[in-house]
Amino acid sequence: QVQLVESGGGLVQAGDSLRLSCAASGGAFNTYTVAWFRQAPGKDREFVASSRWGDGLTDYADSVKGRFTISRDNAKYSVYLQMNSLKPEDTAVYYCVASRLLYETTRDPEKFTYWGQGTKVTVSS
Repeated sequence: QVQLVESGGGLVQAGDSLRLSCAASGGAFNTYTVAWFRQAPGKDREFVASSRWGDGLTDYADSVKGRFTISRDNAKYSVYLQMNSLKPEDTAVYYCVASRLLYETTRDPEKFTYWGQGTKVTVSS
């Protein structure tokens, strides 16, 4: 079992950058596929980006492609989401998620077993 704790959220202006971090504990982190999801007020959870265990293959939602970058440091049990050129529509609570030995490329939140508590990102126009 793994525990996930996000940090780095905050209030920024449109066009700014922000880096979210996720600290993991409790498992062999290099065997976990990790991802970021977000949920805006009144909306469903939305896939943002993922990094597959083993080969580190990444996947991005079209809405963030070219602006956001997911990375991981298995030695530090950490996942990051670098967010550039932020837009007001990026405002949401961002969740770090993980699932052990998940090899399929999926954007389905039900496929991810472990969720952090979330960190809030607010982008003002």
